[in-house]
Parts: sequence; C-alpha cells; structure tokens
Amino acid sequence: MDRLLLMHSLVTVAQVGSFSGAARKLGSSGSLVSRHVAELERQLGVRLVNRTARSVSLTEPGLRYAEFAARILDEIEAEDAGIARLHDRAEGTLNIICPKWIGSLDLGDAIAAFSAAHPKIQVRFELGGMSDRTYDFLDSGFDIAFHTRDLRDSSVRLKKIASLPFVLCASKEYLDRNGPLTEPNGLAHHDCLVHVNDPVWRIGHGHASTLHKIRNVAFLSNSYIALQKAAVHGRGLALLPQRSAYDDLVSGALQILLPELAVPDRPLFAIYGPGQATPRKVTVFLNFLTGWFSNNPIPAIGQ
Repeated sequence: MDRLLLMHSLVTVAQVGSFSGAARKLGSSGSLVSRHVAELERQLGVRLVNRTARSVSLTEPGLRYAEFAARILDEIEAEDAGIARLHDRAEGTLNIICPKWIGSLDLGDAIAAFSAAHPKIQVRFELGGMSDRTYDFLDSGFDIAFHTRDLRDSSVRLKKIASLPFVLCASKEYLDRNGPLTEPNGLAHHDCLVHVNDPVWRIGHGHASTLHKIRNVAFLSNSYIALQKAAVHGRGLALLPQRSAYDDLVSGALQILLPELAVPDRPLFAIYGPGQATPRKVTVFLNFLTGWFSNNPIPAIGQ
C-alpha cells in the first residue's frame, strides 16, 4: 500500500484515539483504518498500537512514528500549497530560448521591457542552441521557446505573438553595377545573400506569390545582421527582417526591391508546455509581449 496513506491513517488514529473515530474523520471504515495501521506495523517490523476492546493507545515506537509521520504530512501539505501559490502568481524564474536573429531584434527589446515591468520574475533568456525537435526546450528546462514557423505538435502549445515584416533589398552601389531586379525570376541572375535556414524565398502574397530556391549564393550566413552588412557593402540582394534593416532603408544605404509585390511577413510564435493550467508567470509574459508588439509597430518606410 501507499506509505503516505498508511501514515495518514496512523496519525489520525493518534489524534482521535480510536479506529472508528479516525474512520469517520477520514470518511472510511474502521476495519480499513485498522488494516492500514497493521500494514504499517508489518512494514516497520514493530507494534505501533495497543488494541483493546474499549480503547486504542500508541506504543512508544507508535508515538515516535506518529509524530514523525505528522511532521512529514504537514511538510508535504505546506509544499503543495506553496507550489500552488507559485503557479498562480506572476513570480519566480522564467526560462526563455529563441533563435539568435529573433532575440537580437524586437524580441530582445520586448523581453527587456517585460523584465523591467515585472521585477518579481527572474528572466533567463538564451539565444541559439535550439534543437530541431519542437519539445526539446522543455527537456532542457525552458518554459517558452520562440519560432517563426507554425508548429503543430500536441506535445506543446502555441500562441502567435506578432508578425515580423521582411524586405527584399540591395544597395544602390550593387544595383548600379548589376542592374535592377524587375521581376522575381530575375533573382536567378543576381548575387544573393542567404540565411542558412532560409534558402527558399517567397515573393508576393497569396495566390500571386512565387517560391524561388536561391542558387546564385554569393554570401551565406546564420546571421541576418551579417547579411545586412554584406548587402550595405554592395555584395548582393538580401531578404532581411525590416526591423533590423530599418535604419539602412531610411538612410538610403539599402533600397527595397519589387515594392509592388513585397514579401510575406513571418509569424512570431511562442511555444510552451502542455496542460490545462498554464503558470501565471507564463500567461502574464505572453500577454505582455503581444501588447508590446502591438504598441511598438515598425514605422512605415517611404518609397
């Protein structure tokens, strides 16, 4: 039998002084409570209770073990209550992981703002080192992971936080040297700066969009910041997050290509653990980030 159940029966017998009284308090039967105590005696190898026709009293080992059992059960109850309170409060440690390029842009600003607004939550925010398996972040001790692809996996839950606009762009120096890009198929004739995780570019929206596997790769990197620097230096065409490229677009260091077609936004998804009850700190975090992105849109860029 479960040891904690047996301990609970013994402690109740010690408090009430009879099997029948303990049974009423526990919502059980006197015979079952008696069997619990007998099983505990068998497991411990000592007699815990003196039984007579009229009364029940504890032996010296019984008194000692009942005190011990009561202390253990009280500690378990207190810990259970503490865990429940922690679950329901916006406090404790929140462990977050995301790809490097996301964390170095909007998301980094949003999480810094969240940390300042909720000082009772200690944020651990790591960039990079993510596994291809959706749920591995949970096994690694993280509460939340961020992706830009729609993940359909029953082992996690998903919430869309924002849309991240991207732009196809190049420097004036490059365009003067190699000619303009007038239609999407022209990508095959231009040097392209490609992210290792983004080798296929989608140009346009909806049914009018087209996919282009980039074959003329002039510069390959796992960093959009590095690709942006290469684009500013005239190395080729780049598909970049608009937030990252914003200042260079405004200054004219980079120019948007095919503005009449544009490129689709990327969804920013937060994924977190399954279960009916989401910890309060996670809910507060997700709601804060959704509001932050809504309140901090990227300003429009004049064409």
